[in-house]
Amino acid sequence: MPRPHSGRPRPRPPLGQHFLADARVRRQILARLNCRPEDCWLEIGAGHGEMTLGLAEASRVVAAVERDPKLAETLRTRLAGFPGAHVVEGDILEVLLAQFGGKLSCPRWRVYGNLPYYITSPILQHLFAALELIADIHIVVQREVAERLLARPGGRDYGYLSVVTQVHTTPEILQAIPRGAFRPAPQVESALVRLEPPGKQRALGIEDAASFLRFVGLCFRQKRKTLANNLRSHYGLGRVQSAVEAAGLSARARGEELSLEDFARLFRLL
Repeated sequence: MPRPHSGRPRPRPPLGQHFLADARVRRQILARLNCRPEDCWLEIGAGHGEMTLGLAEASRVVAAVERDPKLAETLRTRLAGFPGAHVVEGDILEVLLAQFGGKLSCPRWRVYGNLPYYITSPILQHLFAALELIADIHIVVQREVAERLLARPGGRDYGYLSVVTQVHTTPEILQAIPRGAFRPAPQVESALVRLEPPGKQRALGIEDAASFLRFVGLCFRQKRKTLANNLRSHYGLGRVQSAVEAAGLSARARGEELSLEDFARLFRLL
Protein backbone atom coordinates (compact mmCIF):
# COMPACT_ATOMS: atom_id res chain seq x y z
CA MET A 1 0.00 0.00 0.00
CA PRO A 2 1.51 3.38 -0.97
CA ARG A 3 2.46 5.74 1.81
CA PRO A 4 0.30 8.84 2.20
CA HIS A 5 1.80 11.98 0.69
CA SER A 6 2.85 14.46 3.34
CA GLY A 7 2.35 17.49 1.09
CA ARG A 8 5.99 18.49 1.50
CA PRO A 9 8.19 18.49 -1.60
CA ARG A 10 10.73 15.70 -1.90
CA PRO A 11 14.25 16.78 -1.01
CA ARG A 12 16.44 17.41 -4.01
CA PRO A 13 19.65 15.40 -4.31
CA PRO A 14 22.90 17.25 -3.69
CA LEU A 15 24.83 18.77 -6.61
CA GLY A 16 21.76 18.99 -8.86
CA GLN A 17 21.69 15.27 -9.67
CA HIS A 18 18.72 13.46 -11.21
CA PHE A 19 19.39 9.72 -11.19
CA LEU A 20 18.43 7.57 -14.19
CA ALA A 21 16.06 5.16 -12.46
CA ASP A 22 14.26 3.59 -15.46
CA ALA A 23 15.96 0.24 -16.20
CA ARG A 24 14.46 0.09 -19.70
CA VAL A 25 15.94 3.46 -20.64
CA ARG A 26 19.30 2.43 -19.19
CA ARG A 27 19.31 -0.66 -21.43
CA GLN A 28 18.44 1.49 -24.46
CA ILE A 29 21.30 3.87 -23.72
CA LEU A 30 23.79 1.03 -23.23
CA ALA A 31 22.76 -0.39 -26.59
CA ARG A 32 23.35 2.99 -28.25
CA LEU A 33 26.78 3.32 -26.63
CA ASN A 34 27.96 0.23 -28.54
CA CYS A 35 30.40 -0.86 -25.83
CA ARG A 36 33.39 -2.98 -26.86
CA PRO A 37 35.55 -5.27 -24.69
CA GLU A 38 38.64 -3.09 -25.26
CA ASP A 39 36.93 0.19 -24.32
CA CYS A 40 38.05 2.55 -21.58
CA TRP A 41 35.04 4.49 -20.28
CA LEU A 42 35.16 7.68 -18.26
CA GLU A 43 31.81 8.19 -16.55
CA ILE A 44 30.93 11.63 -15.24
CA GLY A 45 28.57 11.79 -12.26
CA ALA A 46 28.24 8.05 -11.69
CA GLY A 47 25.65 8.46 -8.91
CA HIS A 48 24.57 5.13 -7.45
CA GLY A 49 26.11 3.26 -10.39
CA GLU A 50 22.94 3.25 -12.50
CA MET A 51 25.01 3.03 -15.70
CA THR A 52 28.39 2.09 -14.22
CA LEU A 53 27.61 -1.60 -13.74
CA GLY A 54 26.54 -1.99 -17.38
CA LEU A 55 29.70 -0.23 -18.57
CA ALA A 56 31.88 -2.35 -16.29
CA GLU A 57 30.36 -5.59 -17.56
CA ALA A 58 30.93 -4.65 -21.21
CA SER A 59 34.31 -2.91 -21.18
CA ARG A 60 37.95 -3.25 -20.07
CA VAL A 61 38.14 -0.16 -17.86
CA VAL A 62 35.57 2.12 -16.29
CA ALA A 63 36.64 5.18 -14.32
CA ALA A 64 33.56 6.43 -12.49
CA VAL A 65 33.91 10.05 -11.35
CA GLU A 66 31.61 11.07 -8.48
CA ARG A 67 31.86 14.14 -6.25
CA ASP A 68 29.53 13.00 -3.48
CA PRO A 69 31.59 11.06 -0.88
CA LYS A 70 28.66 8.88 0.23
CA LEU A 71 27.77 7.93 -3.33
CA ALA A 72 31.43 7.24 -4.10
CA GLU A 73 31.65 4.86 -1.14
CA THR A 74 28.52 3.03 -2.27
CA LEU A 75 29.98 2.74 -5.77
CA ARG A 76 33.15 1.14 -4.45
CA THR A 77 31.08 -1.55 -2.77
CA ARG A 78 28.92 -2.18 -5.83
CA LEU A 79 31.93 -2.40 -8.15
CA ALA A 80 34.08 -4.59 -5.92
CA GLY A 81 33.70 -7.55 -8.28
CA PHE A 82 35.00 -5.67 -11.32
CA PRO A 83 38.82 -5.34 -11.35
CA GLY A 84 38.67 -2.89 -14.25
CA ALA A 85 36.31 -0.50 -12.44
CA HIS A 86 37.76 2.47 -10.55
CA VAL A 87 35.90 5.05 -8.49
CA VAL A 88 37.32 8.57 -8.61
CA GLU A 89 35.97 10.73 -5.81
CA GLY A 90 36.26 14.29 -7.04
CA ASP A 91 35.27 16.96 -9.53
CA ILE A 92 35.53 16.09 -13.24
CA LEU A 93 36.73 19.66 -13.88
CA GLU A 94 39.86 18.82 -11.85
CA VAL A 95 40.58 15.47 -13.51
CA LEU A 96 43.62 15.57 -15.82
CA LEU A 97 42.79 13.01 -18.48
CA ALA A 98 46.37 12.53 -19.69
CA GLN A 99 47.73 11.75 -16.21
CA PHE A 100 44.72 9.65 -15.30
CA GLY A 101 44.76 7.67 -18.55
CA GLY A 102 48.44 6.86 -18.10
CA LYS A 103 47.82 5.29 -14.71
CA LEU A 104 45.13 3.01 -16.14
CA SER A 105 46.83 2.34 -19.51
CA CYS A 106 44.01 4.08 -21.37
CA PRO A 107 45.41 6.20 -24.24
CA ARG A 108 41.91 7.22 -25.38
CA TRP A 109 38.67 7.50 -23.47
CA ARG A 110 35.06 7.03 -24.38
CA VAL A 111 33.03 9.38 -22.20
CA TYR A 112 29.54 8.98 -20.78
CA GLY A 113 27.84 11.38 -18.41
CA ASN A 114 24.43 12.27 -17.03
CA LEU A 115 25.31 15.94 -16.61
CA PRO A 116 23.77 18.33 -14.10
CA TYR A 117 22.10 21.01 -16.18
CA TYR A 118 23.81 23.97 -14.55
CA ILE A 119 27.35 22.74 -15.30
CA THR A 120 26.98 21.21 -18.77
CA SER A 121 28.92 23.95 -20.60
CA PRO A 122 32.00 23.96 -18.29
CA ILE A 123 32.22 20.17 -18.43
CA LEU A 124 32.03 20.11 -22.23
CA GLN A 125 34.72 22.76 -22.55
CA HIS A 126 36.92 20.80 -20.13
CA LEU A 127 36.52 17.71 -22.33
CA PHE A 128 37.11 19.63 -25.55
CA ALA A 129 40.42 20.88 -24.14
CA ALA A 130 41.58 17.23 -23.92
CA LEU A 131 39.97 15.99 -27.11
CA GLU A 132 43.13 14.30 -28.38
CA LEU A 133 42.60 11.78 -25.57
CA ILE A 134 38.90 11.19 -26.29
CA ALA A 135 37.34 8.86 -28.87
CA ASP A 136 33.75 10.05 -28.40
CA ILE A 137 31.42 11.64 -25.86
CA HIS A 138 27.90 10.57 -24.92
CA ILE A 139 25.96 12.84 -22.58
CA VAL A 140 22.46 13.00 -21.16
CA VAL A 141 21.46 16.66 -21.02
CA GLN A 142 18.41 18.87 -20.92
CA ARG A 143 16.61 18.68 -24.28
CA GLU A 144 16.98 22.43 -24.74
CA VAL A 145 20.75 22.14 -24.27
CA ALA A 146 20.88 19.25 -26.76
CA GLU A 147 19.15 21.43 -29.34
CA ARG A 148 21.67 24.22 -28.73
CA LEU A 149 24.56 21.86 -29.42
CA LEU A 150 23.13 21.07 -32.87
CA ALA A 151 21.64 24.49 -33.65
CA ARG A 152 22.19 26.25 -36.98
CA PRO A 153 22.55 29.99 -37.64
CA GLY A 154 19.44 32.13 -37.46
CA GLY A 155 17.57 30.15 -34.80
CA ARG A 156 17.04 31.18 -31.20
CA ASP A 157 19.05 28.16 -29.95
CA TYR A 158 22.20 29.10 -31.88
CA GLY A 159 25.01 30.63 -29.86
CA TYR A 160 28.55 30.24 -28.57
CA LEU A 161 27.91 26.71 -27.23
CA SER A 162 26.72 25.65 -30.70
CA VAL A 163 29.88 26.97 -32.33
CA VAL A 164 32.37 25.54 -29.83
CA THR A 165 30.68 22.13 -29.98
CA GLN A 166 30.61 22.01 -33.78
CA VAL A 167 34.20 23.24 -34.13
CA HIS A 168 35.42 20.33 -32.01
CA THR A 169 32.87 17.55 -32.71
CA THR A 170 29.96 16.37 -34.83
CA PRO A 171 26.89 16.33 -32.53
CA GLU A 172 23.87 14.04 -32.91
CA ILE A 173 20.78 13.51 -30.75
CA LEU A 174 20.43 9.75 -30.31
CA GLN A 175 17.39 9.46 -28.06
CA ALA A 176 14.80 11.54 -26.23
CA ILE A 177 14.49 10.70 -22.53
CA PRO A 178 11.28 11.55 -20.64
CA ARG A 179 11.45 13.27 -17.29
CA GLY A 180 9.78 10.28 -15.64
CA ALA A 181 12.90 8.18 -16.30
CA PHE A 182 14.71 10.07 -13.50
CA ARG A 183 14.42 10.19 -9.74
CA PRO A 184 13.68 12.83 -8.70
CA ALA A 185 12.01 13.83 -11.96
CA PRO A 186 13.38 17.07 -13.41
CA GLN A 187 11.11 19.81 -14.72
CA VAL A 188 12.37 19.32 -18.28
CA GLU A 189 12.76 16.63 -20.91
CA SER A 190 16.24 15.25 -21.59
CA ALA A 191 18.14 13.71 -24.50
CA LEU A 192 21.12 11.47 -25.14
CA VAL A 193 23.63 13.22 -27.39
CA ARG A 194 26.71 11.82 -29.10
CA LEU A 195 29.61 14.21 -29.77
CA GLU A 196 32.07 12.59 -32.14
CA PRO A 197 35.40 14.15 -33.10
CA PRO A 198 36.46 15.64 -35.39
CA GLY A 199 34.37 18.73 -35.83
CA LYS A 200 34.81 21.45 -38.45
CA GLN A 201 38.07 22.98 -37.24
CA ARG A 202 40.21 21.52 -40.02
CA ALA A 203 37.68 22.24 -42.75
CA LEU A 204 37.51 25.86 -41.57
CA GLY A 205 41.29 26.19 -41.85
CA ILE A 206 41.58 27.20 -38.18
CA GLU A 207 44.95 26.30 -36.66
CA ASP A 208 44.49 28.00 -33.28
CA ALA A 209 41.07 26.91 -32.05
CA ALA A 210 41.45 28.70 -28.70
CA SER A 211 42.03 32.09 -30.34
CA PHE A 212 39.21 31.51 -32.81
CA LEU A 213 36.75 30.62 -30.06
CA ARG A 214 37.76 33.63 -27.98
CA PHE A 215 36.90 35.71 -31.04
CA VAL A 216 33.54 33.95 -31.40
CA GLY A 217 32.90 34.64 -27.72
CA LEU A 218 33.39 38.36 -28.39
CA CYS A 219 30.90 38.18 -31.25
CA PHE A 220 28.28 36.72 -28.90
CA ARG A 221 29.20 38.89 -25.92
CA GLN A 222 25.84 40.69 -26.03
CA LYS A 223 23.55 38.70 -28.26
CA ARG A 224 21.26 41.56 -29.24
CA LYS A 225 24.11 43.79 -30.35
CA THR A 226 25.58 43.84 -33.85
CA LEU A 227 29.00 42.41 -34.57
CA ALA A 228 30.35 45.95 -34.93
CA ASN A 229 29.16 46.92 -31.47
CA ASN A 230 30.44 43.74 -29.85
CA LEU A 231 33.87 43.92 -31.51
CA ARG A 232 34.55 47.67 -31.63
CA SER A 233 36.20 47.91 -28.22
CA HIS A 234 38.65 45.15 -29.15
CA TYR A 235 39.51 46.03 -32.76
CA GLY A 236 38.23 49.56 -33.34
CA LEU A 237 34.98 50.42 -35.10
CA GLY A 238 36.48 51.35 -38.47
CA ARG A 239 38.50 48.15 -38.70
CA VAL A 240 35.51 46.02 -37.76
CA GLN A 241 33.23 47.72 -40.29
CA SER A 242 35.78 47.19 -43.06
CA ALA A 243 36.20 43.51 -42.14
CA VAL A 244 32.44 42.91 -41.96
CA GLU A 245 32.03 44.44 -45.43
CA ALA A 246 34.99 42.46 -46.84
CA ALA A 247 33.47 39.25 -45.43
CA GLY A 248 30.27 39.93 -47.37
CA LEU A 249 28.18 40.42 -44.25
CA SER A 250 25.51 42.97 -43.46
CA ALA A 251 26.59 45.98 -41.40
CA ARG A 252 23.74 45.09 -39.02
CA ALA A 253 24.72 41.41 -38.75
CA ARG A 254 24.63 39.75 -35.34
CA GLY A 255 26.58 36.75 -34.16
CA GLU A 256 23.53 34.50 -34.19
CA GLU A 257 23.24 34.98 -37.98
CA LEU A 258 26.78 33.82 -38.85
CA SER A 259 27.72 30.32 -39.94
CA LEU A 260 30.98 28.77 -38.78
CA GLU A 261 32.41 29.64 -42.20
CA ASP A 262 31.36 33.28 -41.74
CA PHE A 263 33.04 33.42 -38.32
CA ALA A 264 36.24 31.91 -39.76
CA ARG A 265 36.32 34.40 -42.63
CA LEU A 266 35.80 37.37 -40.32
CA PHE A 267 38.37 36.01 -37.85
CA ARG A 268 41.03 35.85 -40.56
CA LEU A 269 40.23 39.40 -41.72
CA LEU A 270 40.60 40.79 -38.21
